[in-house]
Amino acid sequence: MRVEENGGSVDEDGLISTAKQAADHELVLGFGRLLGAAGRLEYILGRAIEVECGISHLVFEVLLILGRAGGDGVSMKAIGQEQVLTTGGVTRLVDRMEEAGLVERTDDPADRRGRLVRLTELGERKAVQAARVHLENIRRHFLEPLPASHRRQFMDDLRILSHTARDALPRLR
Repeated sequence: MRVEENGGSVDEDGLISTAKQAADHELVLGFGRLLGAAGRLEYILGRAIEVECGISHLVFEVLLILGRAGGDGVSMKAIGQEQVLTTGGVTRLVDRMEEAGLVERTDDPADRRGRLVRLTELGERKAVQAARVHLENIRRHFLEPLPASHRRQFMDDLRILSHTARDALPRLR
């Protein structure tokens, strides 16, 4: 037996049975809004970093990874896993960053064949400059539209979603 709901038929057990019903489903719409907001914010905030700092958002993200790690640096593999990039993609990105003077490669003391990537002084300055621009735009476009009373819970919920999704990804080898 089928029951009519929101312009589409639903099986008694609640299964979607039409394309319209699928498109109008609350969870599908909610996830679509999340992806849409993320894509638009990525463009707005990434464009500001490019215009004001001369680097891409991806380069900025790698600068942040390296800044968090500090010390001797981070392996190429770790950068790839953090950014979900292929080995070739990481190599090309780090090559461009090295040519721009933002990073340098050093020998990995724990692996004779391995190389670590670390920030240069210019990379450190660029990370700070871009972070200042980024924080201003995060406040303006990401937090200020939300009611102040919801912001802390929203940030906590995003952390949970991010960690859950990260943990569900297969590990790159």
